[in-house]
Amino acid sequence: MTTAVIACGAIATHISNLASQEGFDINIYPLPPLLHNHPEEIAVQVESKIIELKEKFEKIAVAYADCGTYGALDKVIQKYGLARLGGDHCYDVFAGKQKVFELTTTGTYFFTDYLVKSFNRSVVVELGLDKRPELVDDYFKNYEKVVWLAQNPTDELKAAAESAAALMKLPLEIEVVGESGLLDELKRLLDHI
Repeated sequence: MTTAVIACGAIATHISNLASQEGFDINIYPLPPLLHNHPEEIAVQVESKIIELKEKFEKIAVAYADCGTYGALDKVIQKYGLARLGGDHCYDVFAGKQKVFELTTTGTYFFTDYLVKSFNRSVVVELGLDKRPELVDDYFKNYEKVVWLAQNPTDELKAAAESAAALMKLPLEIEVVGESGLLDELKRLLDHI
């Protein structure tokens, strides 16, 4: 029986690739990744999608971590008897909570492959740095480094990560984590249903 997976748009492609590799019987319904810039809207959007899909699917899963909702997403999940990915952020999903903890210092900014690819749209444009580049120092002054949790690193992505970190005026660390953490979480999520 096909499972509907309401997914964060920032990880939907990874989920689709893993589903193909693993033979998961799922339909993915991605929500806009820019919801991360307004996490207070994530739970509302997820609930709206649940309501829409529950008429068509007996099994629904939510492929989001908490993502800055501070428990609001969990309230929605519990209301409908569903499950979500573990962790506070997708960083925990990809790298594991312990690894993220080890990499974190006060002032760590994390990249995923998605954020590296979409940095201009997700960060530069959203923060208005394309129009007011002088605000870079204000926005990133409390950060000390950028850590790219690379899922599928390429030379092109590395160059984009280096460029983004340079714009932020921060040193870049690269930690190749792959997609195994996401795969483990997806298996757990789908087994829960």
